[in-house]
Amino acid sequence: MKKMTSGELRTMWLNFFKSKGHAVIPSASVIPENDPTVLFTTAGMHPLVPYLLGSKHPAGTRLTDVQKCIRTGDIDEVGDASHLTFFEMLGNWSLGDYFKKDMIAWSWEFLTSEEYLGLDKDKLAFTVFEGEGDIPRDDEAAGYWMEQGVKPENIYFLGRKHNWWGPAGQTGPCGPDTEMFIIRDQEPCGPDCSPACSCGRFMEIWNDVFMQYNKNAEGQYVPMEKKNVDTGMGLERTVCTLNGCKSVYETDAFTGILAKISELSGKGYEDDEATTKAFRIVADHLRTATFIMGDPRGVSPSNVDQGYVLRRLIRRAVRYGMGIGMGEGFTSEIAKVIIEQYAEVYPELKQNEAFVLEQFKLEETRFARTLRQGEKEFAKVVSRLGDKTVIDGLDAFHLYDTFGYPIEMTIELAAEKGLTVDEKGFAEHFAAHQKLSQAGAEQRFKGGLADHSAQTARLHTATHLLQAALRRVLGDEVAQKGSNITAERLRFDFKFGRKVTKDELAQVQALVNEWIAADVPVVMTETTVEAAKAEGAIGLFESKYGEQVRMYTMGEYSKEICGGPHATHTGELVSFKIQKEESSSAGVRRIKAVIGANPED
Repeated sequence: MKKMTSGELRTMWLNFFKSKGHAVIPSASVIPENDPTVLFTTAGMHPLVPYLLGSKHPAGTRLTDVQKCIRTGDIDEVGDASHLTFFEMLGNWSLGDYFKKDMIAWSWEFLTSEEYLGLDKDKLAFTVFEGEGDIPRDDEAAGYWMEQGVKPENIYFLGRKHNWWGPAGQTGPCGPDTEMFIIRDQEPCGPDCSPACSCGRFMEIWNDVFMQYNKNAEGQYVPMEKKNVDTGMGLERTVCTLNGCKSVYETDAFTGILAKISELSGKGYEDDEATTKAFRIVADHLRTATFIMGDPRGVSPSNVDQGYVLRRLIRRAVRYGMGIGMGEGFTSEIAKVIIEQYAEVYPELKQNEAFVLEQFKLEETRFARTLRQGEKEFAKVVSRLGDKTVIDGLDAFHLYDTFGYPIEMTIELAAEKGLTVDEKGFAEHFAAHQKLSQAGAEQRFKGGLADHSAQTARLHTATHLLQAALRRVLGDEVAQKGSNITAERLRFDFKFGRKVTKDELAQVQALVNEWIAADVPVVMTETTVEAAKAEGAIGLFESKYGEQVRMYTMGEYSKEICGGPHATHTGELVSFKIQKEESSSAGVRRIKAVIGANPED
């Protein structure tokens, strides 16, 4: 097994797939464009959903990239050896081009060739779909692995839970996958030991998804004429495995960050278990926060959406940083290290450095104020106890939910006063809160661009007209910072330094309706980034498309670089009405709007 740095693996991956005829596309934003199904880009395939669903990608049918990803579902698990909230995903795609035979052959080559990872062939295991209902067992994939020389005993047939992907919504492309594992030097946990168990003997390194079915509204899986391949390899985890590290935090992705934490805290990474956990949380959370704020869509800490998650990450990092003796302003000092480390690969971080550092300083100040408020609330809780010596679980949860006090801090403060905390009661309230939050998120983020419905396309078109109207009324300082589309409405976030007046909103709404009434065609042109800019096209997010982009033009009103989808004519929108204008975060405004019903629907 070759030892290598993160940079070496990035370069090796991209060069390998370039040699197989793939176009290298840049990482997309960590904030999904027009997709209300998730708050952040969670996988390499996420920005490519329109193209996996059939749209033509300007860069062709073979693509590869290294995608910035954020997953915060397991935020409370961060601090162990493997969980991260930010990670890089190595990926490649076939959009109706090659399929299983080629992909499996290339996977084997990259894994085992001395020119690439050079892994021991006998130390690799593979899983394939075991079949279910009318969908047969994936003997085809298993056969291709055996053609490469894989022993049958190292191929495991597993069910839907382990070896099936999709669809992204209720309907759409989906299919079986094949996963690749390194077999660790440890004894099997039993006669049925396999990649499906959690004994730790099998370490996943790569996943190839074969999108060969379309699930229709009736729940049937219909074979697709154009089949796609979507793959993913986690960069940090793979570097960890290749270098024999005990955790991802011992890789070069974190060595500089941990060194800075040690310098600022005066403690060592492995001083004790609690200190190690604190180092990891501070390193992970501040790295993720830096990428969120350093993104072209530059989110600020707030109490809603991505801003809420960002705030939680920063404040959790501050709490643990304070616990190991780090002083005021440490977040921005660590951010400088992170920005410098990734500046060459992700130049947007350097470009947005001033904004990132300012936001860290502001949030630390706000949180210090919040902690003081929490201390007062804790004192009230204690005063209400009387002769009791146990703080109620609901009170402990209130301190956590309202004031950001972790249960550990409440327990520590209680112990100083000779008190204990009903930890079981806290856990029950916390679990109930999580369940409600997840249910709310499911309701809130249902629908969106992932379904590519006609209504979604019309709402997406409306965001273009809205931005054009805002720029005409308010000036060219207006720039899109994000959007969110459901089946019922659009939400558009834009950079602007003040509240938009009622008169200005009325002008914007009137302009959009005027352009809808004009019923001009929505024209798509494939061109280069530079040519599009030369024509006056706007678009903050062109980097995700590569050199070739799609430019959508609507008469003399709007010209934007965009991936689509769109209506065919502006008249399809029928009408446009602004429902609300409000602040989203510092320097960012938010408009919610609806369009009229289309009589053809």
